[in-house]
Amino acid sequence: MSPTLCSPLLIPTLTKQVANIPSSVAKLERLTPPLKWAGGKRWLVPHLQNTWQKYRNYRLVEPFCGGLAIALGLQPKHALLNDINPHVVNFYKCLQKGLKLDIEVQNEREFYYVQRVEFNRLIQLGKANTAKAAQIFYYLNRTGYNGLCRFNRSGGFNVPFGRHKTINYTEDFGGYKSTFTEWKFMSVDFAKLKIDTNDLIYADPPYDVEFRQYSKNGFEWSEQERLANWLTNQNCPAIASNQATPRILSLYQDLGFQIYILNAPRRISCNGDRVPAKEMLAYRGFEKGIELS
Repeated sequence: MSPTLCSPLLIPTLTKQVANIPSSVAKLERLTPPLKWAGGKRWLVPHLQNTWQKYRNYRLVEPFCGGLAIALGLQPKHALLNDINPHVVNFYKCLQKGLKLDIEVQNEREFYYVQRVEFNRLIQLGKANTAKAAQIFYYLNRTGYNGLCRFNRSGGFNVPFGRHKTINYTEDFGGYKSTFTEWKFMSVDFAKLKIDTNDLIYADPPYDVEFRQYSKNGFEWSEQERLANWLTNQNCPAIASNQATPRILSLYQDLGFQIYILNAPRRISCNGDRVPAKEMLAYRGFEKGIELS
């Protein structure tokens, strides 16, 4: 997918480098994200590969690791993977230990809502960091609507039943254990992460759109500004992605980021027409001449 350039700050030409990616890189993408994730970034991995290959000895830091598509696609040896949603992080920590499902799973409406009630009960009892909670979270993620991960302001999971025709549930996640060996998972505010000069940050916050209730506290515009300024103040290379809304582009351009615009593999309504959504990639702290595949 070729990027569409629309700013005087952008590099005028980008060379396609897909054929030059080492064969070992292609093999690393076989381990797919274990969760179904709305807005997942697997499609962005080929665009980041060339840059990552130059920094592959760095530690990858993701303040918003989400569905883990980027980390599993780039396969760093060392990674610091953070997400404000503690249930996502608990699931990944359980995968580090070699998670296996020992709960019943059904693609059935009434059963789904029973399990949702049980998951929220575990949260209320302070047992959200258990293996049982991780298993139910996985079941809800795979069975719920469209891979959404949504919580109300009381912290309760409230995604409705998804009505999928068929679902292939994974029962043994042992394949992730070795890959996760030297990856550290955290669930803190991004500003609390300790960043080193040999880190490469990839930040993919909730989109600057109307729906932002990914966690019980949401992610407002002030958070977008706080993140962009935090990235600016780090003494290491940093990449941010977001929906290319005018104010997001202005925010990152004003802070001196090098901006690229990509056509994302989703469509949005624009005056009744379905047009490709625009995704921003913003770079800071890199050598000039970034190449996107």
